[in-house]
Amino acid sequence: MALKQRSVLPGFGLTMGCTLSYLSLLVLIPLASLFLKSASMSWTDFWATVTDPETLGAIKLSFGASLAAATINAIFGLIVAWTLVRYSFVGKKFIDAVVDLPFAMPTAVSGIALAQLYSTEGWIGRWLAPYGIEITYSRWGVMVALTFIGLPFVVRTLQPALEDLDIEVEEAAASLGATRWQTAWRVILPTILPALLTGFALAFARALGEYGSVIFLSNKWEKVIPMLIFTKLEQYEFADAAAIAVVTLVASFIVLLFINLTQWWSRRYAA
Repeated sequence: MALKQRSVLPGFGLTMGCTLSYLSLLVLIPLASLFLKSASMSWTDFWATVTDPETLGAIKLSFGASLAAATINAIFGLIVAWTLVRYSFVGKKFIDAVVDLPFAMPTAVSGIALAQLYSTEGWIGRWLAPYGIEITYSRWGVMVALTFIGLPFVVRTLQPALEDLDIEVEEAAASLGATRWQTAWRVILPTILPALLTGFALAFARALGEYGSVIFLSNKWEKVIPMLIFTKLEQYEFADAAAIAVVTLVASFIVLLFINLTQWWSRRYAA
């Protein structure tokens, strides 16, 4: 009689219990308390809070800038990841380490650095000022900050997918007469698309909740959602802050669900 193979980890019951307990303490219970706090408001007050012009402006700015930043990172993050995986050059290790800087740096430090760099007296901002382009204290500044903190998510997600991509597949496509553009569009992109969508979703989610670096680049009239929530908390308007957070949470979940469904569809199509 064959012996039953023993698992390295404990049984399903214990591991599932630990998983649910850990997720409940860190995710489910805090989110439930958020919904309960917003439920203390009447529907009229809740609707008035979430449809306030200041709230709608913060939602549009946060989601618009986050989507724009995630899209930019998806394009240039793919280029960076491709360069790091496919080529060997002097300084490769240094560039590879620089990609992780937004992970390691405190967001306030990155915000100060970007504000100094893109101000009208900064190294980059001084060249843009004569053309009427002001990055700091504007929507452009918010997008720059969100792009900065989201780049590593795309690069680090794409690198394993590109490393698993066999070069012989590209050579086979070339031998069959495919151009470089056809190989990139029909061979490479479908293979790495799930990883690219995952990196895009992570960069978007990270940008949506960014606060530390944005406060140094945005103005006081146009706030992102975290700044607005913090303002409400400073004014002891806890229910209003919870209501805004709930709307943001639901909207974020819908966007991420759509991205995950698209990712699932792309994997099924590639298979």
